[in-house]
Amino acid sequence: MNGDAFAACRPRLLGIAYGLLGELTEAEDVVQDAWLRWDGADAEAIRNPEAFLVTITTRLALDRLRSARARREVYVGPWLPEPLVTDPETPESQAIEAERLSLALLGALERLNPVERAVLVLRDVFDLEYAEIADVLEKTPANVRQIARRAREHAGDPTRRRPVSEEERERLSTAFLTASVSGDVEGIRALLATDAIMYTDGGGVVTAARKPIYGADKIARFVVGVQRKSHFPDDPVYTPVLVNGDPGVRMDSAGEGFLSIVAIEVADGAVQGVRFFKNPERFPVEFPTST
Repeated sequence: MNGDAFAACRPRLLGIAYGLLGELTEAEDVVQDAWLRWDGADAEAIRNPEAFLVTITTRLALDRLRSARARREVYVGPWLPEPLVTDPETPESQAIEAERLSLALLGALERLNPVERAVLVLRDVFDLEYAEIADVLEKTPANVRQIARRAREHAGDPTRRRPVSEEERERLSTAFLTASVSGDVEGIRALLATDAIMYTDGGGVVTAARKPIYGADKIARFVVGVQRKSHFPDDPVYTPVLVNGDPGVRMDSAGEGFLSIVAIEVADGAVQGVRFFKNPERFPVEFPTST
């Protein structure tokens, strides 16, 4: 089979699989499986390579998602999607067509069943027509429309907020991180939305909150309290990163290695969400590179 056709579609396939699974490692495995199906298929029987590859990738990802959901139900503490961590100086290094797959959106997708999630990812993120999605899922276009409407009601719309300029996002995220490092409770509280949410994913491997933390006051006190009560390295190294397009920072220690990745979600003039990725067994230690 033509490798060029697959290579041209690969960023989209990886984005679709990641949108369905929330796991980049799993998504890459799905795309590799799709390649094997593509390589072994009858070229003359495939009239539309992209449609064929999108269909195979979606179905493979759905199969994996159904088993992954059972594992997430027994995961210790909040389960967060595997972050797409990139260098802010070279964000294009991430070879994945997933610009709109923010952490807020991926979190909302977790509320859906697998078919609802597939419909929303294919329609609202990757702009497939209802008829195309119907072919992928072996349903009617009318049925897909109904599923999409129901999925939007269940998931909500985390993007339905006032647009945020890059300057505002950078200013608020930098101020929040600075206040957090310095232990400024009042400064942290002032930057957070009243109904802000914090998630800390430790998976039972490292110390982390077992439940989401709600509200500006509780988040501010938690952030400062962790630094005061827990062992905090004497040699922290902070590296600015982008996490699914959101501003963030990676913290390492010369003596202990990887400590955490923090992503800051900014909207409506305040920090709306804070996500700590702390489980070293799940989260990447190095910046991903294009493939």
